[in-house]
Amino acid sequence: MNRVTKVAAITAAAVFTALTLSACGSDPAPETTTETTTDTMPETMPAPEQTQLGTVVDVATQAGTFNTLVAAIGAAELGATLNGEGPFTVFAPTDEAFAALPAGVLDALLLPENKAVLTQILTYHVVAGKVYAADVTDGVVATVEGSEILLSTADGVTINNIAKVVSADIEASNGVIHVINAVIIPEGLDVAKLLK
Repeated sequence: MNRVTKVAAITAAAVFTALTLSACGSDPAPETTTETTTDTMPETMPAPEQTQLGTVVDVATQAGTFNTLVAAIGAAELGATLNGEGPFTVFAPTDEAFAALPAGVLDALLLPENKAVLTQILTYHVVAGKVYAADVTDGVVATVEGSEILLSTADGVTINNIAKVVSADIEASNGVIHVINAVIIPEGLDVAKLLK
């Protein structure tokens, strides 16, 4: 190979190499980003699962301030009813309200032979429907027991001018609970007779 041919060959090789490198450099590098486009995202994210409300009996049991009421519901075998569809508005006496009954009355009420009287008293604290405190108006309302209670809004919400609502609108899946500070007794029912 003569000198001219060698120079031409080297020049050709250099040009080929330059063209190859130039072509490689002009190719865009493949993208390796992990960016997610909105096209692949769902339109709405599912909401976090909400806690399921319990029934009026469940809520009363979990509150820890209605132990006597829950025991009375059990003794009267009203659990299935108050765990039902409802809705119910329950005026729930606290443990202190039950403790304020005349001495011996509560114990007597929990005896099996007094189940009918206990049931009458407990259902007297329940109104059909879901009534919030803001919806209460002055007047009489029929209870599940069959007789009526007198509601007043003159000084908060009171029942029969005896029990006062001390905490209102506690939500349950099948109704609403209003906490009251006294046990209300249906008119004409003499619980003192239970002690004889």
